[in-house]
Amino acid sequence: MFGKRAPIIALATASGKAGVGVIRLSGEDLRGFIEKLFHIELIPRQATLLTLKSASSEPIDTGLALFFPSPNSFTGEDVLEFQGHGGILVMDLIIQRCLEVGKPYHLRLANPGEFSERAFLNNKIDLAQAEAIADLIDANSQAAVKSASRSLTGVFSIEVNELIDRLTQLRVLVEATLDFPEEEIDFLEKAQAKNQWLFICQSLNKLLKASEQGAILRTGALVVLAGAPNVGKSSILNQLAGQDLAIVTPVAGTTRDRLRETIQIDGVPVQLIDTAGLRDGIDEVERLGIERSWQTIREADVILFIRDITQLNETEHDELYIEIQRGISHEVPPPIMIEVWNKQDAINHMPHLDRLVISAKTGYGFEELRARILQAIGWESQSENVIFARQRHIDALLRGLEHVQNAGNYLSLGNQSLELFAEELRLAQVSLGEITGKVLADELLGKIFSSFCIGK
Repeated sequence: MFGKRAPIIALATASGKAGVGVIRLSGEDLRGFIEKLFHIELIPRQATLLTLKSASSEPIDTGLALFFPSPNSFTGEDVLEFQGHGGILVMDLIIQRCLEVGKPYHLRLANPGEFSERAFLNNKIDLAQAEAIADLIDANSQAAVKSASRSLTGVFSIEVNELIDRLTQLRVLVEATLDFPEEEIDFLEKAQAKNQWLFICQSLNKLLKASEQGAILRTGALVVLAGAPNVGKSSILNQLAGQDLAIVTPVAGTTRDRLRETIQIDGVPVQLIDTAGLRDGIDEVERLGIERSWQTIREADVILFIRDITQLNETEHDELYIEIQRGISHEVPPPIMIEVWNKQDAINHMPHLDRLVISAKTGYGFEELRARILQAIGWESQSENVIFARQRHIDALLRGLEHVQNAGNYLSLGNQSLELFAEELRLAQVSLGEITGKVLADELLGKIFSSFCIGK
């Protein structure tokens, strides 16, 4: 894996028309290639205005060339960037010219995420930071951008590495006790091993909580509006989105298919889906829409079951609620159901109901509705300490916590279980090492970077 790698090239900016397009190359030695391509020697880290020419000396584009020699570059290799005019054809011509000149050097097109992968392999960034690059690009809220940026600067990695260091110190202490059993001094008691273990356990719990909040911020939630026709689902979607997205009429069955809109609630991305009213379809189009509604309901994180407060005694809604509960009972985990009573504006006296009552027409109750959605998905607050984590990070932290808790059980048994105590600490280290890439299978590494953009 760490042998000589062929140089790579890719478009680093988005494909399409733009004022500027950037092409990036990375390789272990690009100086000879650069001289053949531009017929000059570039000064490191200094922008040079030049014209890139074809093999027949015809100009292709004029732009800025920047050379970052290893190891002081993003990838840790020699890196060349050419900033030209951002047209699709001109960018393609530049890449083709580079591949032509770079053929003797085995220059090839980069795979998705290969620049970040080389930065990781050359110890310029760890795996959590590499993933934060992709997360920062994909972030769809200001809170997500802020959290991903913190992970990119290494905040998450620092906390993980501090835990690994503390586990190492405790392991050393245990090994010393095992190596010198004849000593009268109890190394573990003298060094307050139990207090050290307790601190690790508390810190790991705290990091796991922050990571779980970050995972919610990263993935958001799928919230589906379901219910009988004409209970106000489309009006609720419009009110939550702050604009008229869905057609609203008194006629039942207006919504024939799923309507999606992504909003933010307290910085958390929430994908709202308005579904066709659940009833026996009048025609083929509506029946297809209702089938898709049931599919979407089963995929949801949260289901807002909308009811009409003017129809309190309508048993049809109760039957539909029970039917939905049956339909999602086999999902793992099942979506969370929230009953929402709409059309508060249409009644003269508010009945005493321990229910969530709203008015899509006036906006009454929507602040509570938003809070209930966030509560259902487990979001607590926009804390400065939120870690923008992926599911694999959560899984690794959970495994690490399990091993640390197991270690605590063995520690309570005394010196006769110290070897098992030490082994659980080692397994906890292995789990945490997977987050930053200190311990990781090549297969998983390839899977992670293949999800990145080309040129990153």
